[in-house]
Amino acid sequence: MKVTLISLILSVGFSMQAQEMAPMFHAEDVDTKIEIGYGLAVADVQGDGKPDILLADKTQIVWYENPAWTKHIIAENLTKHDNVCIAARDIDGDGKCEIAVGAEWNPGDTVNSGAVFYLIPPTDRTQKWEPVKLHAEPTTHRMKWVKRSEGRFDLVVVPLHGKGNVKGEGDGVKVLAYQRPANPKDEWKTEVVCNDMHMTHNFDVVPRLDDSQREALVIGGLEGLTTAIWEKDKLLSKHSLEHYAYKPELPGIGEVRLGKLGVDKLMVASIEPMHGNTLAFYTINNGKGDNTTPQRSVLDDTLADGHALAVGDLLGLGRDQIVVGWRAAQNKLDKVGIKLFIPNNEAGSEWKLYLIDDNTMACEDLALADLNGDGKLDIIASGRRTKNVKVYWNDAK
Repeated sequence: MKVTLISLILSVGFSMQAQEMAPMFHAEDVDTKIEIGYGLAVADVQGDGKPDILLADKTQIVWYENPAWTKHIIAENLTKHDNVCIAARDIDGDGKCEIAVGAEWNPGDTVNSGAVFYLIPPTDRTQKWEPVKLHAEPTTHRMKWVKRSEGRFDLVVVPLHGKGNVKGEGDGVKVLAYQRPANPKDEWKTEVVCNDMHMTHNFDVVPRLDDSQREALVIGGLEGLTTAIWEKDKLLSKHSLEHYAYKPELPGIGEVRLGKLGVDKLMVASIEPMHGNTLAFYTINNGKGDNTTPQRSVLDDTLADGHALAVGDLLGLGRDQIVVGWRAAQNKLDKVGIKLFIPNNEAGSEWKLYLIDDNTMACEDLALADLNGDGKLDIIASGRRTKNVKVYWNDAK
């Protein structure tokens, strides 16, 4: 089977008949005293049918209980260095999420840094969870639960650098899929998703076009994009935008998310390069015509340390919009915030800009989820210098 970006993406329902809503959001503080807010997740922690907010902060792993956002500490001081990422998802069908976290964050140490933990919940999930330490590659950076087949989920962990790398040069990043055993305290088997990319900052998990019971991976890094799937229980991966490494003006991808502009038009949104100033998108014809080469366009080149990205239909357009956040960590005089880019047409040739946050969110990470069950995606964000977690409620009408 030929592995291409087109063969993997987005089997979710899609309609061009949706009623457009005007953008309108109001912000609510969830927490104003975090330390860094490295990574966010949204999942139902206790099985009450309400999605909760989870955060990997500097020394603590916490969750905020919907709707009052009561803060509960899951784990703390797991390693000497910082926590860095979190994955939360119901993988066994009981309505309650399973949680894994990454820690020992020290990106300058590409030999001995990095830690991965699975957290075993107590009966009362508001209390501390039991950490189980798993094998980890150096510079553990991002993780997600991925549905590799019906009823089976693996934990995919993406480091920032390959082992022993110096300034992104050396061995490729070893992206691993962890298989949870029946007893999570037993050994977790791992398999290599890919190991030929460098500086792989983030990745996306998307439904497969050919089978809604399986998901695909799209990984962003110095070389551009790698796509990966399980086919007949074997992992297949392939570079999708491999020309990046050879063009100085296209210096790799930091954040990456996938979406749709039309029935047969796919979109890849990216922040370029890692921690970069450019928001770009690529359009791909899906299954019609011969032009399947991604076509790149720049939406914004003024981001200061772009670090957060999401794609979804927040406004009922029937095509996805792009949410981007930046943190301006290198220059405290720069403004921080979150922007929403809205495509005016299926071709993606015209866009409107809507400012979600103006200088109150130094955005480290963000996520989209319907937190109140009104059928509209809300924006959840965590701020590094601003030390906050916020919900931007979607009031579009």
